[in-house]
Amino acid sequence: WRYGQTMRTRYPAVQVDEASLYHMHNRIFTSAGSAAGIDLMIEIVRQDYGPDAANSVARRIVMPAHRNGGQAQFLERPVAIRPNSEIGPVLDRVREDIKQPWSIALMAKQAAMSRRTFERRFIEATGQGPGDWLAAERVEAAKDLLIRTQQPMDDIAAAVGFGSAHALRHHFRARVALSPTEYRREFGEK
Repeated sequence: WRYGQTMRTRYPAVQVDEASLYHMHNRIFTSAGSAAGIDLMIEIVRQDYGPDAANSVARRIVMPAHRNGGQAQFLERPVAIRPNSEIGPVLDRVREDIKQPWSIALMAKQAAMSRRTFERRFIEATGQGPGDWLAAERVEAAKDLLIRTQQPMDDIAAAVGFGSAHALRHHFRARVALSPTEYRREFGEK
């Protein structure tokens, strides 16, 4: 929204919300900038061709599959500083088996490190702590299930490793600013 003020001056009837990534209104689409334009493009693909096509496009261009247009501009998944570090195999293992009751101690054991060393190296590699990363990964997995299935919240919570639907709702709302039900209603397959 670098030109938000100019837009307001030229088009006073237009409401500019500079706190969001993109807006879609009828056939008029606007975005906060170049990267947000890519998010908008992925959303258009999702609406026109479904979540599988959007996820495929996102993977091809190495983007998160979906960032809600109403959210602030930030990276959902911070970019790893050292993606090929000794932490990488642990990240892969957790993602492959997200429903397991992963703890920081168990992840450290998988990496053959003390908990303290693991936490330090994890932050160096990912830019965030292992607990925050794990919750974010579980939320991402839940988003996919919410879009593609009609499973009950308890089943989704179990499938992604949250102990209960309550825990799923808590972490989901904290990261997405919507409840899982609201997210499904807004972005799920119709």
